[in-house]
Amino acid sequence: MCSIFSGQNPENYRYITKSVRLEGQVTSVRLERLYWSILDEMATQEDVTTPAFISTLYRETFKISGAPKNFSSLLRSACLIYKDNALATRIVEEESLHKKAG
Repeated sequence: MCSIFSGQNPENYRYITKSVRLEGQVTSVRLERLYWSILDEMATQEDVTTPAFISTLYRETFKISGAPKNFSSLLRSACLIYKDNALATRIVEEESLHKKAG
């Protein structure tokens, strides 16, 4: 069972560090490659660049709950929520199609 996960391409979990500007200050964000891919997908969906998306997320988080204590973890969580919502939406759409066809 775990071979699906343990046998994945090591590039998926290789760390990549990128510099981003948050509130006028350049900072480094270190995430696994797979998370950067998801952030790129999220930014594309919003029709902005990945750095702009990350900066907006930081700004909105700051307004709601203050400066995040662990921004990398916030980004990882956002990616998981995004993927979970995409899966939930796809399941609902498939169920709707089955009802129409049935």
